[in-house]
Amino acid sequence: MKKGAIIFMVLIFSFFLLYGCDKILLPGVKKMVPKSERAQLATAVKGTIVAKVNNIPITLEDLSQEIEAFNAMVPEDKPEAKINTREKKVDYLKNEMIRRTLLYQDALDKGLDKKDVVQKTLEKTKQDLLVMQLISDEASKIEVGSAEIEDYYNRFKEQLKEPEERQSREIVVLTEPEAKDILIQLLQGQDFATLAKERSKSSSAKDGGDIGFIQKGKKFIQFDAVAFSDTLEVGKVSNIFKGPDGYYIIKLEAKRGGKQKSLSEMWEDIKRGLTFLKQQQRIEDLIGKLSREAKIEIYEGEIK
Repeated sequence: MKKGAIIFMVLIFSFFLLYGCDKILLPGVKKMVPKSERAQLATAVKGTIVAKVNNIPITLEDLSQEIEAFNAMVPEDKPEAKINTREKKVDYLKNEMIRRTLLYQDALDKGLDKKDVVQKTLEKTKQDLLVMQLISDEASKIEVGSAEIEDYYNRFKEQLKEPEERQSREIVVLTEPEAKDILIQLLQGQDFATLAKERSKSSSAKDGGDIGFIQKGKKFIQFDAVAFSDTLEVGKVSNIFKGPDGYYIIKLEAKRGGKQKSLSEMWEDIKRGLTFLKQQQRIEDLIGKLSREAKIEIYEGEIK
């Protein structure tokens, strides 16, 4: 959230300053006389000061943070746009951060921070930041132990396999007698692809009935039951079965995938998944507790 806010501010101010007004030549600018409001701006500084605008300090940490956010937004195909030299960093400080601070001071002098729209926006931003910080703090308390990871792996080992794919050929005809006639020819040694081209009504007929490698769920339930059966071996032909477009016969051509991943291979993925689930549950539990303790009133009638 913090970085996102910085990125947003960098974009807004960079666009305005670069295209909305002339550059300030800092080495020759005259020092502005602080106004009464500015006397109240001094704050305890944490970090290395790299500039002061009247009595407002800019630290090296502030500069580095903004530059990091700026660089993160630079497209990969334009690495030359990144701020990665001392000269570019100094230029960013002068032409972005100092210019922005000057405008900030002027806005304070003109009392713009007292406007209702500004106050409401600041309060909303504060609320969002505090909520995100609370969520972050609560989530950081979550730990996932080795026993939990091992238990999850053992319980869901089958689901953690690589997806199995099978390559099949199909022949689809409209009647059962025709399907039986074709099956007899196949059992007598006729070529499956040739018969598929000659007699199948499926769109795969032009390819000799080849439907390529597919996973379970890509066709229909009866097809999965036959094509992914443990009893159907590679190179063998299935029995006739009914499908949505007629009567089917398939031939299993090849298998791939289906490898069981080891616990060590899945460790980090399982840990991330369990951590996320436990974090979500912690937040839900917190919201539930707060809801039970709070007085919540909803006036649905006012919502038009």
